[in-house]
Amino acid sequence: MDPMDIDPQETQEWLDALETVLVNEGAERAHFLLEKLVEKARRSGTYLPYSANTAYINTIPPGKEERSPGNHALEHRIRSYIRWNAMAMVLRANRHTNVGGHIASFASAATLYDVGYNHFWRAASEQQGGDLVYVQGHSAPGVYARAFLLGELTANQLDNFRQEVGNNGLPSYPHPWLMPDFWQFPTVSMGLGPLMAIYQARFMKYLGARGLAKTDGRKVWAFMGDGEMDEPESLGAISLGARENLDNLVFVINCNLQRLDGPVRGNGKIIQEMEGTFRGAGWNVIKVIWGSYWDPLLAKDTKGLLQQRMMECVDGEYQTFKSRDGAYVRQHFFGKYPELLEMVANMSDDDIWRLNRGGHDPHKVYAAYSAAMKHTGQPTVILTKTIKGYGMGEAGEAQNITHQQKKMGTISLKAFRDRFGLPVPDDKIDEIPYLTFEEGSPEYNYMRAQQQAMGGFIHHRRRKAAALQVPPLSAFEILLKASGEGRESSTTMAFVRILNVLVKDKSIGRHVVPIVADESRTFGMEGMFRQLGIWSSVGQLYTPEDADQLMYYKEDRNGQILQEGINEAGAMASWMAAATAYSTHGVQMIPFFIFYSMFGFQRVGDLAWAAGDMRCRGFLLGGTAGRTTLNGEGLQHEDGHSHLAASTIPNCVSYDPAFAYELAVIMQDGLRRMYQEQEDVYYYITVMNENYAHPEMPKDAEQGILQGMYLFRSGGKQRSGLHVQLLGSGTILREVIAAADILEKDYKVSADIWSVTSFNQLRREALSVSRHNMLHPDQPARSSYVETCLKDREGPVIASTDYMKIVADQIREFIPKRYCVLGTDGFGRSDTREKLRQFFEVDRHYVVVAALKALADEGKIPASQVTRAIHTFGIDPDKPEPVTV
Repeated sequence: MDPMDIDPQETQEWLDALETVLVNEGAERAHFLLEKLVEKARRSGTYLPYSANTAYINTIPPGKEERSPGNHALEHRIRSYIRWNAMAMVLRANRHTNVGGHIASFASAATLYDVGYNHFWRAASEQQGGDLVYVQGHSAPGVYARAFLLGELTANQLDNFRQEVGNNGLPSYPHPWLMPDFWQFPTVSMGLGPLMAIYQARFMKYLGARGLAKTDGRKVWAFMGDGEMDEPESLGAISLGARENLDNLVFVINCNLQRLDGPVRGNGKIIQEMEGTFRGAGWNVIKVIWGSYWDPLLAKDTKGLLQQRMMECVDGEYQTFKSRDGAYVRQHFFGKYPELLEMVANMSDDDIWRLNRGGHDPHKVYAAYSAAMKHTGQPTVILTKTIKGYGMGEAGEAQNITHQQKKMGTISLKAFRDRFGLPVPDDKIDEIPYLTFEEGSPEYNYMRAQQQAMGGFIHHRRRKAAALQVPPLSAFEILLKASGEGRESSTTMAFVRILNVLVKDKSIGRHVVPIVADESRTFGMEGMFRQLGIWSSVGQLYTPEDADQLMYYKEDRNGQILQEGINEAGAMASWMAAATAYSTHGVQMIPFFIFYSMFGFQRVGDLAWAAGDMRCRGFLLGGTAGRTTLNGEGLQHEDGHSHLAASTIPNCVSYDPAFAYELAVIMQDGLRRMYQEQEDVYYYITVMNENYAHPEMPKDAEQGILQGMYLFRSGGKQRSGLHVQLLGSGTILREVIAAADILEKDYKVSADIWSVTSFNQLRREALSVSRHNMLHPDQPARSSYVETCLKDREGPVIASTDYMKIVADQIREFIPKRYCVLGTDGFGRSDTREKLRQFFEVDRHYVVVAALKALADEGKIPASQVTRAIHTFGIDPDKPEPVTV
C-alpha cells in the first residue's frame, strides 16, 4: 500500500475509470483525457512536474504495427550473409596486417540497415532526388558487405579493407575523399553526423522553399550509437529540428548499451534518458526495445509486474544478461519475483535466451520506420535496443572488449556460422570465405528486385552538377580601382560589395547562400536583410521593431540568408550542406559563411576537416582577422593562427588579402575553379575590419595574387646600394609599406614591397616543386614560385604578418636569401591597433629594425646603426617577449 495515498478507494475508482476508457475507447482517447486533466490542474495553479518518459516498452503496440511486405525468410538469409562477409573482411584484413577494423557495431545494427535498404531508402532518380543516409562510421564494413553481394564491390576490394595505398582498397570508415563515387558523408568523427544531418534536413527545406530543388518526400536518415550521444554536437542542435518542423529527418540511435570501453549508462537507462531529452526538445520518439518473442509475455502481464521489472533493471544488468545464457536470465531477471518465474515456467532456458531485443527484430524495425515515414510536423528519433557484437558469442557478444575485437577463433566462427545457418564447411571455416549468391538464385533476384524498387543502389554519389557561368573579373571593376582620396573602407566591406554583385547576377544570384552566426551587423551585412530576407520556414509572424527603417529585420519564407544565431558549429553544418548540394541535390549552391576568424577554424576545426573529406565547395570568410586588427576585444577574440589551421586541410585554399582588388581577384578565380571547373576545393579568406584607402591593382598582378605573392612596389634607387625585400600580408602590409618609406627616407635603403596573399599557397607550391626535384634527380631542377620571385632581387628578406611567426616562417626553406620573420605569437589583448602592433613587434618600426639588423648581419651596415634606430623609435630592448606575458 502506498503511504502517500490518503484515499485508496478513490484512487482505485480513478484507475478503474481509466481502464474502462483504455478497453472501450483506446489509448488515444485515454491520452487525450489525461492531457485535459493535466491542463486543467496546471491552469488551477497545481504544481505538476513534467515527465517526458513513458514505460520501458515499445512505443508502437503489437496491434498497431505495420507489417513488412517483404519475404522475411529471404531477407534473414541475405542479412546473415552480410553479417558474415562484414566480419570476414575485418578478420581477413588482419591475418597478415594489424590494420584493425570493427565487427561489433555493425553486428548490432545489421537489421536496422537491412530494413532501410530493402524498404525505405530511395536512390536518386529522374523522379526524385533520393534520400540521404548518414551511416554510422563503425558500421562501414556492413555497408561494404552489402555492396559486395550486389556486385558493387569486388572480393579483392574487400580483401584490401583498410589497405588503400595500392589504390584498390576500402577506407576504414565513410570517406568521400577516398571513395568519391560511393560515400556521401564522413561520419566517424562522432557527433558530426547528427549535427550535419539536422542542418542537411533544414537546408533541404530551404532549397525546396526557394524552388531550387525538388525535395518533397525526401528524407534524411542519420544513424548513430548511444555512446555517441555524449558528444555535445550530437544533441546540441536537436531543438532546431523541432523548431523548424523537420519532418524530413529521422534519427536512428542504435542503443546497444555499450560504448568503446564499457556500458554507456551502466547505472541508468540510456533509452529512457534519450527519450526524455528528445521528447522534451519536441521530437517524435519511437522506442523499439523488445522483439516479437516478448509480445506474449507482455500480453500476460496484466498486473504490470514484468514492465516493473523491465524498468528496475539498469543497462549494466541488461548487458550482463546478454553476456551469459538463458539460465542466468531466468534466475537474475525473472527470478526476482515468483510471479515472473511462474510466467516463464513452461519456457526452456533456450526459449528464454531467444527472447529478442527490438533492434534485431525486422518486424519491429519495419513498423518503427514506417511510422517515422508517415509522421508529420516533427522530426523523429527511433531508439532501438540491440546487443553489441550480436552473433559473436564468446568472442565478444555484449562484452566490454567487443568494440576493439578484430579476431575470432575457430570455435567462435563455427558458432557464428551455426547461429545464422551459413553454408561454410568445417574444412573451410578458417579460410573465412566470402559468401555470395549465384546469379538467378532467389536471394540474388530478391536483392536486385528490392534495389530496383528503391530506384537503384543508394551509395552512388554524384561528382558534378550543371556548371555555373560565373561573372568575369570585370564585373568587380569598381574594386579594381583606387578607392579615391578620403575614401577608406575595410576588406570586409569589399567582401560585402562583391557579395552584392553576385546576388544581383542573373546567372548565379539565386545560387548564393549567405550564412552568418548572428554577426551580420558586425560585418556590415544588415543591408541584405531587406534586400534578400532571412530564410524562415514560417515567414515572419511578428512586426519587427525596426519595421520603419530601411534595413529592417526581415524574415521570409523565400529568404536567402541563413541566420544561425550564436552558433558557429550549426552555421558550419549549414555551410557544408550548401557546399555539397551539387552532389546531394544535383544543384550547385555558392555558400558564403562569414564569422569571427578566431571562432572559425579554432571552434569548428573538426567540421572544417570533414568539409575537406566530403569535397565541399564554397567560401569561408574569417572576419575581423589578425591578432592586432580587432582592437578592444581581447584575448579570446583575436586570431593569430587560423591560417595555420587552414593549412592542415589539403583542399582548403587560403588567402589573407590586404586590398579590395586582391579580394576580388581571389574570389572570382575561386568561383571559376569551384563552380565552373567544379574542382573539389574550398576557400578560406581572412578579411579585416580596419578602414584604409585601397590602391588600384598594379598591372599584371592577377597571377601573382593567385599564386601567393606579387611585387607591389619596387624600391627607389639609392646611392648607398643597400637593398631589402619586404613581405607583408593582410592589414600589416600597410605597416610594411610605411616601413619601406622610413627605410628609404631616413636610412637610404631601397625596399621592394611584396604583397603576400597566401603563405600557405606559396608553401604548397614550393613543396610540390621540391618533391619533383627529389624524385627526378636526373632532370634540370625546377624553381619554386617564391624562389623565382626573389632570387634576382638584392638584399635580405623580412616578412611581417598579423599572425604567428610560423605562418610566414613556413616558406623559410625556399627563400634564397637571409630571412627574418615578424609575427604575433602570444595571447591577444585589448588596446588600440597601434599599441597592439607595437606590443607584438610587427609595426613599421620593428620592420625597419629587422631590416637594418639583417643588413648588419650581412656586414652591409654597422650594428651601431641598428642600435640607434632602436633608440630613435623608443623601443625597449629588454621588454618581455610578447609570447610570455
